[in-house]
Amino acid sequence: MGLCRCRNVRGVIFILVSAACIFVSPQLCSSQAQSTRSNRSSHSSVDAGSVANGVYRNKTLGFTCKIPDGWVLRTDDMNKPEGQANANAAAPAPPSSAGGKVLLAAFSRPPEAQGEEVNASILIAAESAAAYPGLTDAAQYFFPLTEVAKARGFIPDEDPYEIAIGSKTLVRGDFHKSVGTRVMRQSTMVMLAHGSVVSFTVIGGTDDQVEDLVDSLSFTPAAKK
Repeated sequence: MGLCRCRNVRGVIFILVSAACIFVSPQLCSSQAQSTRSNRSSHSSVDAGSVANGVYRNKTLGFTCKIPDGWVLRTDDMNKPEGQANANAAAPAPPSSAGGKVLLAAFSRPPEAQGEEVNASILIAAESAAAYPGLTDAAQYFFPLTEVAKARGFIPDEDPYEIAIGSKTLVRGDFHKSVGTRVMRQSTMVMLAHGSVVSFTVIGGTDDQVEDLVDSLSFTPAAKK
């Protein structure tokens, strides 16, 4: 079931140059208003994570991501207001109004450098779930994402589907776009956690490259009480 009409908010859509609008019903807006403050508080506690020995770790969200050897990091640049203008059109920085932030932006070559091959990348971001009134599961995030993706020339491979990565189940959507003689392939995986919408996007020139990047993501098993 999609999101309905009430008011529009901006959010990160990684396939896109710009964000999409989401509409929800007045009833959902009313019920969500009571939990908005707690959601924002929970989201603000999400750790930015860190990179060490070629591995990104985020203790709050409980996952790690291995960065391929020789790749360049642009996380700090992507979080600057002007970061998107000089980076990669497939990875806009989350708007501060949505409480969004890029957790990891890694590229096979500097985004400003030209090359014959698709610039493979890993892009991870977290937005406040409070920016999406009525959002109750990760699959709903793909309604606006897919619409704007199509407007940007991306074609969905199939409907979003669940994917298990270790102990965690996410919702995944696959897209492709012809760029001259090349094909850009992109997979975005989404989960809701700690009052946040967390998206993991990988871009590659082949299916195998995309799957290798997906496999670089690992979730830490929940600690036993």
